[in-house]
Amino acid sequence: MSDDGQQGTAQERVPSRQRKRFPGISSRAYEHPADRSALVALRKLSGFDTVFKALSGLLPERSLRLLFLSDSVRVSERQFAHLHDMLRDACYILDLEKVPPMYVAQDPQPNAMCIGLDEPIIVVTTGLVELLDEEEMRAVVGHEVGHALSGHAVYRTILLFLTTLALKVAWIPLGNFAVMALVTALREWFRKSELSADRAGLLVGQDVKASMRGLMKLAGGNHLHEMNVDAFLEQAEEYEAGGDLRDSVLKILNVLPRSHPFATIRAAELKKWAESRDHQRVMDGHYPRRSEDKDTSARESFRESAASYADDMKSSKDPLMKLVSDLAGGAGDLGGRVRRGFDGFRSPPQPGEGPKDAPRD
Repeated sequence: MSDDGQQGTAQERVPSRQRKRFPGISSRAYEHPADRSALVALRKLSGFDTVFKALSGLLPERSLRLLFLSDSVRVSERQFAHLHDMLRDACYILDLEKVPPMYVAQDPQPNAMCIGLDEPIIVVTTGLVELLDEEEMRAVVGHEVGHALSGHAVYRTILLFLTTLALKVAWIPLGNFAVMALVTALREWFRKSELSADRAGLLVGQDVKASMRGLMKLAGGNHLHEMNVDAFLEQAEEYEAGGDLRDSVLKILNVLPRSHPFATIRAAELKKWAESRDHQRVMDGHYPRRSEDKDTSARESFRESAASYADDMKSSKDPLMKLVSDLAGGAGDLGGRVRRGFDGFRSPPQPGEGPKDAPRD
Protein backbone atom coordinates (compact mmCIF):
# COMPACT_ATOMS: atom_id res chain seq x y z
CA MET A 1 0.00 0.00 0.00
CA SER A 2 1.94 2.98 1.32
CA ASP A 3 5.48 2.20 0.28
CA ASP A 4 5.34 -0.73 -2.12
CA GLY A 5 5.40 1.50 -5.20
CA GLN A 6 2.84 -0.60 -7.06
CA GLN A 7 0.25 1.09 -9.17
CA GLY A 8 -2.33 -1.70 -8.74
CA THR A 9 -5.28 -2.50 -10.97
CA ALA A 10 -7.78 0.03 -12.24
CA GLN A 11 -10.18 -0.94 -9.45
CA GLU A 12 -7.55 -0.70 -6.72
CA ARG A 13 -7.23 2.60 -4.89
CA VAL A 14 -3.73 3.71 -3.94
CA PRO A 15 -2.56 6.56 -1.67
CA SER A 16 -1.79 9.89 -3.32
CA ARG A 17 1.86 9.62 -2.26
CA GLN A 18 4.25 7.19 -0.64
CA ARG A 19 4.62 7.16 3.13
CA LYS A 20 7.05 5.40 5.42
CA ARG A 21 5.83 2.30 7.19
CA PHE A 22 6.79 1.22 10.73
CA PRO A 23 6.76 -2.59 10.97
CA GLY A 24 6.26 -3.93 14.50
CA ILE A 25 6.17 -0.43 16.00
CA SER A 26 5.23 -0.24 19.68
CA SER A 27 2.85 2.47 20.80
CA ARG A 28 5.61 3.49 23.22
CA ALA A 29 7.29 5.13 20.23
CA TYR A 30 4.76 7.95 20.15
CA GLU A 31 3.10 7.95 23.57
CA HIS A 32 3.36 10.96 25.85
CA PRO A 33 5.48 9.99 28.91
CA ALA A 34 2.55 10.38 31.33
CA ASP A 35 0.33 8.25 29.12
CA ARG A 36 3.05 5.67 28.55
CA SER A 37 3.85 5.18 32.24
CA ALA A 38 0.23 4.46 33.10
CA LEU A 39 -0.18 2.03 30.21
CA VAL A 40 3.05 0.17 31.00
CA ALA A 41 1.98 -0.19 34.65
CA LEU A 42 -1.45 -1.54 33.69
CA ARG A 43 0.01 -3.99 31.19
CA LYS A 44 2.24 -5.33 33.96
CA LEU A 45 -0.74 -6.06 36.23
CA SER A 46 -1.53 -9.75 36.20
CA GLY A 47 -5.11 -10.40 35.16
CA PHE A 48 -5.75 -6.79 34.12
CA ASP A 49 -7.36 -7.73 30.81
CA THR A 50 -9.47 -10.43 32.45
CA VAL A 51 -10.84 -8.06 35.07
CA PHE A 52 -11.87 -5.41 32.56
CA LYS A 53 -13.40 -7.92 30.22
CA ALA A 54 -15.41 -9.20 33.19
CA LEU A 55 -16.70 -5.65 33.57
CA SER A 56 -17.96 -5.63 30.00
CA GLY A 57 -21.36 -6.84 31.19
CA LEU A 58 -21.69 -3.67 33.25
CA LEU A 59 -20.45 -1.32 30.56
CA PRO A 60 -22.56 -0.04 27.66
CA GLU A 61 -20.21 -1.44 25.01
CA ARG A 62 -22.62 -3.94 23.46
CA SER A 63 -25.33 -1.31 23.40
CA LEU A 64 -23.00 1.16 21.67
CA ARG A 65 -21.97 -1.40 19.05
CA LEU A 66 -25.60 -2.18 18.25
CA LEU A 67 -26.43 1.52 18.16
CA PHE A 68 -23.71 2.35 15.62
CA LEU A 69 -24.52 -0.74 13.56
CA SER A 70 -28.21 0.17 13.40
CA ASP A 71 -28.10 3.96 13.17
CA SER A 72 -24.79 4.84 11.49
CA VAL A 73 -23.02 4.02 8.21
CA ARG A 74 -20.31 1.35 8.38
CA VAL A 75 -17.23 2.31 6.36
CA SER A 76 -16.32 -0.25 3.71
CA GLU A 77 -15.33 -0.57 0.06
CA ARG A 78 -18.96 0.24 -0.81
CA GLN A 79 -19.63 2.99 1.73
CA PHE A 80 -17.32 5.97 2.34
CA ALA A 81 -14.68 4.15 0.28
CA HIS A 82 -12.14 6.97 0.67
CA LEU A 83 -12.30 6.62 4.47
CA HIS A 84 -11.97 2.86 4.11
CA ASP A 85 -8.76 3.35 2.12
CA MET A 86 -7.40 5.77 4.72
CA LEU A 87 -8.21 3.35 7.54
CA ARG A 88 -6.52 0.40 5.84
CA ASP A 89 -3.52 2.56 5.00
CA ALA A 90 -3.22 3.83 8.59
CA CYS A 91 -3.33 0.25 9.93
CA TYR A 92 -0.70 -0.74 7.35
CA ILE A 93 1.63 2.11 8.31
CA LEU A 94 1.36 1.42 12.07
CA ASP A 95 1.35 -2.35 11.43
CA LEU A 96 -1.98 -2.97 13.16
CA GLU A 97 -2.94 -6.47 12.05
CA LYS A 98 -6.72 -6.29 12.44
CA VAL A 99 -8.47 -3.31 10.85
CA PRO A 100 -11.06 -2.05 13.37
CA PRO A 101 -14.65 -1.40 12.24
CA MET A 102 -15.33 2.26 11.45
CA TYR A 103 -18.66 4.10 11.37
CA VAL A 104 -19.83 7.51 10.19
CA ALA A 105 -22.49 8.94 12.50
CA GLN A 106 -24.83 11.79 11.62
CA ASP A 107 -23.80 14.66 13.88
CA PRO A 108 -22.94 18.22 12.83
CA GLN A 109 -20.44 18.47 15.69
CA PRO A 110 -16.94 17.53 14.41
CA ASN A 111 -15.80 14.59 16.50
CA ALA A 112 -14.14 11.18 16.38
CA MET A 113 -13.59 8.46 18.95
CA CYS A 114 -12.21 4.97 19.44
CA ILE A 115 -14.05 2.85 22.01
CA GLY A 116 -14.50 -0.79 22.97
CA LEU A 117 -13.26 -3.37 25.46
CA ASP A 118 -12.92 -6.57 23.44
CA GLU A 119 -12.28 -4.94 20.08
CA PRO A 120 -11.95 -1.23 19.30
CA ILE A 121 -14.37 0.52 16.98
CA ILE A 122 -13.81 3.93 15.41
CA VAL A 123 -16.58 6.48 14.97
CA VAL A 124 -16.34 9.76 13.06
CA THR A 125 -19.14 12.29 12.69
CA THR A 126 -20.47 13.78 9.48
CA GLY A 127 -19.46 17.17 10.82
CA LEU A 128 -15.82 16.07 10.85
CA VAL A 129 -15.97 14.39 7.43
CA GLU A 130 -17.41 17.54 5.88
CA LEU A 131 -14.95 19.84 7.65
CA LEU A 132 -11.60 18.24 6.77
CA ASP A 133 -9.82 17.69 3.47
CA GLU A 134 -8.19 14.37 2.55
CA GLU A 135 -4.82 14.90 4.23
CA GLU A 136 -6.36 16.41 7.36
CA MET A 137 -8.77 13.48 7.59
CA ARG A 138 -5.89 11.04 7.12
CA ALA A 139 -4.23 12.47 10.24
CA VAL A 140 -7.48 12.05 12.18
CA VAL A 141 -7.86 8.42 11.08
CA GLY A 142 -4.23 7.83 12.09
CA HIS A 143 -5.02 9.49 15.43
CA GLU A 144 -7.83 6.99 16.08
CA VAL A 145 -5.75 4.01 14.92
CA GLY A 146 -3.09 5.22 17.37
CA HIS A 147 -5.69 5.04 20.13
CA ALA A 148 -6.48 1.46 19.07
CA LEU A 149 -2.81 0.43 19.01
CA SER A 150 -2.21 1.91 22.48
CA GLY A 151 -5.29 0.28 23.98
CA HIS A 152 -6.89 3.61 24.84
CA ALA A 153 -10.29 2.37 23.67
CA VAL A 154 -10.65 0.37 26.88
CA TYR A 155 -10.11 3.38 29.12
CA ARG A 156 -12.32 5.65 27.05
CA THR A 157 -15.16 3.16 27.35
CA ILE A 158 -14.67 3.05 31.12
CA LEU A 159 -14.57 6.85 31.25
CA LEU A 160 -17.91 7.03 29.41
CA PHE A 161 -19.37 4.52 31.85
CA LEU A 162 -18.06 6.31 34.95
CA THR A 163 -19.25 9.71 33.71
CA THR A 164 -22.75 8.26 33.32
CA LEU A 165 -22.48 6.59 36.74
CA ALA A 166 -21.44 9.89 38.35
CA LEU A 167 -24.68 11.47 37.15
CA LYS A 168 -26.72 8.59 38.58
CA VAL A 169 -25.12 8.73 42.04
CA ALA A 170 -24.92 12.53 42.23
CA TRP A 171 -27.43 12.48 45.09
CA ILE A 172 -25.03 10.35 47.22
CA PRO A 173 -22.39 12.80 48.54
CA LEU A 174 -19.54 10.36 49.23
CA GLY A 175 -20.39 8.07 46.31
CA ASN A 176 -20.40 10.95 43.86
CA PHE A 177 -17.15 12.32 45.29
CA ALA A 178 -15.37 8.97 44.88
CA VAL A 179 -16.58 8.46 41.30
CA MET A 180 -15.79 12.04 40.26
CA ALA A 181 -12.28 11.74 41.74
CA LEU A 182 -11.72 8.72 39.50
CA VAL A 183 -13.28 10.47 36.51
CA THR A 184 -11.01 13.49 37.06
CA ALA A 185 -7.93 11.26 37.16
CA LEU A 186 -9.04 9.41 34.03
CA ARG A 187 -9.65 12.69 32.22
CA GLU A 188 -6.13 13.91 33.02
CA TRP A 189 -4.77 10.62 31.72
CA PHE A 190 -6.95 10.78 28.63
CA ARG A 191 -5.89 14.34 27.84
CA LYS A 192 -2.31 13.05 27.71
CA SER A 193 -3.45 10.11 25.57
CA GLU A 194 -4.86 12.62 23.07
CA LEU A 195 -1.39 14.13 22.70
CA SER A 196 -0.08 10.59 22.08
CA ALA A 197 -2.72 9.95 19.42
CA ASP A 198 -1.94 13.28 17.73
CA ARG A 199 1.61 12.00 17.33
CA ALA A 200 0.30 8.73 15.86
CA GLY A 201 -1.76 10.79 13.41
CA LEU A 202 1.40 12.58 12.32
CA LEU A 203 3.22 9.27 11.82
CA VAL A 204 0.38 8.11 9.58
CA GLY A 205 -0.19 11.32 7.63
CA GLN A 206 3.46 12.41 7.67
CA ASP A 207 2.33 15.96 6.93
CA VAL A 208 2.63 18.29 9.89
CA LYS A 209 0.93 21.12 7.99
CA ALA A 210 -2.16 18.98 7.45
CA SER A 211 -2.23 18.06 11.14
CA MET A 212 -2.03 21.74 12.05
CA ARG A 213 -4.78 22.66 9.60
CA GLY A 214 -7.05 20.03 11.09
CA LEU A 215 -6.57 21.37 14.62
CA MET A 216 -7.16 24.93 13.41
CA LYS A 217 -10.41 23.86 11.75
CA LEU A 218 -11.56 22.17 14.95
CA ALA A 219 -11.10 25.52 16.67
CA GLY A 220 -12.26 27.95 13.99
CA GLY A 221 -14.25 26.01 11.41
CA ASN A 222 -13.74 25.79 7.67
CA HIS A 223 -12.26 29.25 7.22
CA LEU A 224 -8.59 28.52 6.53
CA HIS A 225 -8.28 31.62 4.35
CA GLU A 226 -9.01 33.63 7.51
CA MET A 227 -6.51 31.76 9.72
CA ASN A 228 -2.74 31.57 10.07
CA VAL A 229 -0.74 28.73 11.66
CA ASP A 230 1.86 31.02 13.23
CA ALA A 231 -0.81 33.26 14.73
CA PHE A 232 -2.66 30.17 16.00
CA LEU A 233 0.48 28.91 17.74
CA GLU A 234 1.05 32.37 19.21
CA GLN A 235 -2.32 31.99 20.92
CA ALA A 236 -0.97 28.92 22.72
CA GLU A 237 2.06 30.92 23.83
CA GLU A 238 -0.12 33.77 25.06
CA TYR A 239 -2.46 31.35 26.83
CA GLU A 240 0.40 29.70 28.69
CA ALA A 241 2.34 32.82 29.63
CA GLY A 242 -0.38 35.45 30.03
CA GLY A 243 -2.18 36.68 33.11
CA ASP A 244 -1.47 36.16 36.80
CA LEU A 245 -2.22 33.50 39.39
CA ARG A 246 -5.96 34.12 38.98
CA ASP A 247 -5.71 33.09 35.33
CA SER A 248 -3.67 30.02 36.30
CA VAL A 249 -6.46 28.85 38.60
CA LEU A 250 -9.09 29.57 35.95
CA LYS A 251 -7.11 27.54 33.39
CA ILE A 252 -7.17 24.54 35.74
CA LEU A 253 -10.90 24.91 36.33
CA ASN A 254 -11.56 25.23 32.60
CA VAL A 255 -9.62 22.10 31.67
CA LEU A 256 -10.79 19.77 34.49
CA PRO A 257 -14.11 18.75 32.86
CA ARG A 258 -12.54 18.22 29.43
CA SER A 259 -11.40 14.92 27.96
CA HIS A 260 -9.28 16.69 25.31
CA PRO A 261 -6.63 19.42 25.63
CA PHE A 262 -7.44 22.76 24.02
CA ALA A 263 -6.82 22.93 20.26
CA THR A 264 -4.05 25.55 20.42
CA ILE A 265 -2.23 23.53 23.09
CA ARG A 266 -2.49 20.36 21.01
CA ALA A 267 -1.06 22.20 18.00
CA ALA A 268 1.86 23.58 20.02
CA GLU A 269 2.60 20.17 21.58
CA LEU A 270 2.48 18.42 18.20
CA LYS A 271 4.78 20.99 16.58
CA LYS A 272 7.22 20.56 19.45
CA TRP A 273 7.25 16.77 19.01
CA ALA A 274 7.48 17.01 15.21
CA GLU A 275 10.69 19.02 15.62
CA SER A 276 12.12 16.72 18.29
CA ARG A 277 14.88 14.15 18.06
CA ASP A 278 12.41 11.45 19.19
CA HIS A 279 10.22 12.01 16.13
CA GLN A 280 13.19 12.03 13.78
CA ARG A 281 14.46 8.74 15.22
CA VAL A 282 11.09 7.11 14.58
CA MET A 283 11.06 8.41 11.00
CA ASP A 284 14.58 7.02 10.55
CA GLY A 285 13.34 3.57 11.63
CA HIS A 286 14.76 3.61 15.16
CA TYR A 287 11.83 2.91 17.46
CA PRO A 288 10.76 0.41 20.16
CA ARG A 289 9.11 -2.76 18.90
CA ARG A 290 6.00 -4.49 20.23
CA SER A 291 8.07 -7.62 20.76
CA GLU A 292 9.96 -5.70 23.46
CA ASP A 293 6.88 -4.41 25.33
CA LYS A 294 6.88 -7.26 27.85
CA ASP A 295 10.42 -6.34 28.92
CA THR A 296 9.61 -2.67 29.52
CA SER A 297 10.31 -1.45 33.04
CA ALA A 298 7.35 0.20 34.75
CA ARG A 299 9.73 1.96 37.15
CA GLU A 300 11.69 3.46 34.26
CA SER A 301 8.46 4.59 32.58
CA PHE A 302 7.33 6.32 35.79
CA ARG A 303 10.74 7.97 36.01
CA GLU A 304 10.37 9.30 32.47
CA SER A 305 6.87 10.55 33.27
CA ALA A 306 8.05 12.37 36.40
CA ALA A 307 10.96 13.88 34.48
CA SER A 308 8.57 15.05 31.75
CA TYR A 309 6.29 16.78 34.25
CA ALA A 310 9.33 18.34 35.97
CA ASP A 311 10.69 19.64 32.64
CA ASP A 312 7.28 21.02 31.71
CA MET A 313 7.08 22.82 35.02
CA LYS A 314 10.56 24.29 34.69
CA SER A 315 10.00 25.50 31.14
CA SER A 316 6.42 26.65 31.70
CA LYS A 317 5.68 30.36 31.56
CA ASP A 318 2.43 29.94 33.46
CA PRO A 319 2.52 32.11 36.63
CA LEU A 320 1.39 29.29 38.94
CA MET A 321 3.83 26.77 37.47
CA LYS A 322 6.66 29.29 37.77
CA LEU A 323 5.67 29.89 41.38
CA VAL A 324 5.67 26.17 42.17
CA SER A 325 8.99 25.76 40.40
CA ASP A 326 10.46 28.62 42.41
CA LEU A 327 9.08 27.09 45.61
CA ALA A 328 10.80 23.80 44.77
CA GLY A 329 13.98 25.78 44.13
CA GLY A 330 13.77 27.62 47.45
CA ALA A 331 13.10 31.10 46.06
CA GLY A 332 12.51 33.87 48.58
CA ASP A 333 9.58 36.26 49.10
CA LEU A 334 7.07 33.71 47.84
CA GLY A 335 4.44 35.10 50.19
CA GLY A 336 4.70 38.51 48.59
CA ARG A 337 4.56 37.02 45.11
CA VAL A 338 1.43 35.06 45.95
CA ARG A 339 -0.27 38.18 47.33
CA ARG A 340 0.64 40.16 44.23
CA GLY A 341 -0.52 37.33 41.98
CA PHE A 342 -3.98 37.29 43.55
CA ASP A 343 -4.35 41.07 43.91
CA GLY A 344 -6.96 41.08 41.17
CA PHE A 345 -9.33 38.95 43.27
CA ARG A 346 -9.70 41.82 45.74
CA SER A 347 -12.26 44.48 45.02
CA PRO A 348 -10.76 47.71 43.67
CA PRO A 349 -10.57 50.69 46.04
CA GLN A 350 -13.57 52.99 46.01
CA PRO A 351 -13.17 56.65 45.01
CA GLY A 352 -11.42 58.52 47.77
CA GLU A 353 -9.97 55.34 49.28
CA GLY A 354 -6.36 54.35 49.18
CA PRO A 355 -5.05 50.88 48.45
CA LYS A 356 -6.64 48.19 50.62
CA ASP A 357 -3.36 47.23 52.27
CA ALA A 358 -2.07 50.82 52.71
CA PRO A 359 -1.07 51.65 56.33
CA ARG A 360 -3.74 53.62 58.18
CA ASP A 361 -2.94 56.68 60.33
